[in-house]
Amino acid sequence: MEMTTAKCSVIAHGGRDTKEGGGDGGHHPVDVEAGGGEEASTPAPPRQRLVSLDVFRGITVALMILVDDVGGLVPAISHSPWDGVTLADFVFPFFVFIVGVSLAFAYKNVPNKLLATKKAVLRALKLFLVGLVLQGGFFHPLHDLTYGVAIQKIRLMGVLQRIAIAYLVVALCEIWLRVSSGGDIGSGYILIRRYHHHMFVGLVLVVTYLVISYGLHVPDWEYEITSPDSTVKHFLVKCGVKGDTGPGCNAVGMIDRSVLGIQHLYTRPVYLKTKQCSIDSPRNGPLPIDAPSWCEAPFDPEGLLSSLMAIVTCLTGLQIGHVIVHFKKHDDRIVRWSVPSLCLLTLGFSLHLFGLHMNKSLYSLSYTCVTTGTAGLFFVAIYLLVDVKGYKRPAFPMEWMGKHALMIFVLVACNIVPVLVQGFYWKEPSNNLLKLIGIGG
Repeated sequence: MEMTTAKCSVIAHGGRDTKEGGGDGGHHPVDVEAGGGEEASTPAPPRQRLVSLDVFRGITVALMILVDDVGGLVPAISHSPWDGVTLADFVFPFFVFIVGVSLAFAYKNVPNKLLATKKAVLRALKLFLVGLVLQGGFFHPLHDLTYGVAIQKIRLMGVLQRIAIAYLVVALCEIWLRVSSGGDIGSGYILIRRYHHHMFVGLVLVVTYLVISYGLHVPDWEYEITSPDSTVKHFLVKCGVKGDTGPGCNAVGMIDRSVLGIQHLYTRPVYLKTKQCSIDSPRNGPLPIDAPSWCEAPFDPEGLLSSLMAIVTCLTGLQIGHVIVHFKKHDDRIVRWSVPSLCLLTLGFSLHLFGLHMNKSLYSLSYTCVTTGTAGLFFVAIYLLVDVKGYKRPAFPMEWMGKHALMIFVLVACNIVPVLVQGFYWKEPSNNLLKLIGIGG
């Protein structure tokens, strides 16, 4: 399920609002500069779709499917059990980054801030509710023909829910915090001055995350689980620490248990693949005899505190989108994307070397820097090949997948097609088409 949830981020801005002429978050595009609705000093350029963004989204969709379907056979590309990153750990940040870039187009012109805010809230709410249905536990796995979920046990957070939160916060920043000023943006300094409030929000989020993660006391805690034979097992996890970043005693999990309730968290966390919790590590396997008490505890990789850093990733993507909106020359764009991306990569690896390890489940600062910097450089490479060099025909399959990401997500990534096909069987539910082709159990 960890892999499957990573797929769900494709729903946000699946191919919409990526034209260089811009939009207004739901209105028809108008010829005004981004800001308070002031008239543009020069006519707006023709609307031309940024193909590289669709290709980037499509490649990420393909990567998502690859790590989900092959990750079980090749653990090296599956999610890291805890510290460190693998190929799968880049999928979610890439999607959040893409959402941020898209928002720069969606809210390039905002003639009515209140109306744009209303539409942003409604979009985020719809996305959150879709996440509850698709990721809350209603749809059955391929090997379990039951469906439905008890409300008191529904998973409240998830990838779609986190995307909804990041989308809403970043959209509100773009609508309300942009500094209106006349004239064109001709330098990076003017760009920073216009959007410095966005950067301040990002800084506040980072500081808040670090202060809570390393300064909050995590007490001992207890939990219960019910085994398949209906036996109730009780566990005590001894903590009493500050600043711990291990699976059992981190502040990220404590906040989720306190605010959301442990019964509403993800029940198959990735740390079940660690050496402490699996004799077949890095694969899921039986628990060792001396397994720690936290091994079977629920933990949500899309929790509340770690979502702060996902918002930072989205805000960074937004700044990349601002460069596209305000700078039209290829060289200007590439330089203004590459420099901050390289700085983020350097900072992230430095933090990792000094002990602030990259961790997807905690969405650590080093993980945020490395994955966001990689997304920026990857986008530069795609932009060079597709929009600058013109290699659009070879990239067409990825462009198509990027434009239809939502359809792929619903039908393939969330197992809707397999679930529907599985409903047709011969005499016994287990005798279905999926079993015939070797997918079902």
